[in-house]
Amino acid sequence: MTLATLSEVLTPALREGYAVAGVVCLGWEDARAYAAAAEAEGLPIILQAGPGARAHMPIPVWARMLRHLAEAATVPVVVHLDHGKSLEDCRVAIGEGFSSVMYDGSLDPLDRNIADMARIVEMAHAAGVSCEGEVGVVGYDGGAASHGTDPQDARRFAVETGVDALAVSVGNVHLQTGPGAGLDRAKIAAIEAATSPLPLVIHGGSGVPQADRTALARETAICKFNIGTELRQTFGAALRQTLAAHPTAFDRIEILRATEAPLETAARKVLRGLRP
Repeated sequence: MTLATLSEVLTPALREGYAVAGVVCLGWEDARAYAAAAEAEGLPIILQAGPGARAHMPIPVWARMLRHLAEAATVPVVVHLDHGKSLEDCRVAIGEGFSSVMYDGSLDPLDRNIADMARIVEMAHAAGVSCEGEVGVVGYDGGAASHGTDPQDARRFAVETGVDALAVSVGNVHLQTGPGAGLDRAKIAAIEAATSPLPLVIHGGSGVPQADRTALARETAICKFNIGTELRQTFGAALRQTLAAHPTAFDRIEILRATEAPLETAARKVLRGLRP
């Protein structure tokens, strides 16, 4: 069994200058492909169930499915709740066996974000579960705007919550289908100086070019990149190709299985770009 907590994979990453991919899972086929990619590369991975995934399939099912993959793996696998929106979201996930929870109170006033996060950290740590929080707002491509992370807010959040990792807003944006404008290295350095030795997290990692992800992993405290959109693009392309090549296919398992090999290949490339 290699189920791991977030701290167990991020602490060595921070120390040794690499990062771990937090991959966004939407179903069995992609989750299995990502676990296979981690095995093939001999690297840890974080399997994440976000709000969209949880709207499609409930937390208890996600917990059992992702824990099954983790327990069958020979590399460390974190089963992670992404963007939990309430204490109840996190409580249920912890009770069902997630090894890590991310509480997103970034849209709330800082005092409330800190108070809620501190309660969740206390609950999670009592169960041996790691916690990720967020200060600043990571917006969406073509949608809600970002609000950059203030280093002093980040310092206060880290000290007062005891959180294990901190997601920051430094030019990263969710749902980017191509390279973004680049991350603010000066702001990253200021946040790192204010929160050291806390591991930092980039949501919207698909918009960060691979070479930049590699450099940031080696040179900064960023040691987790959330990767969703670029892998979903791979899934969509593979699915369209399969349906075009087999226009009479109707078996769901047969059709979706064809996406797994391309997803594993794409995930292996992501993992290699973050390795030590």
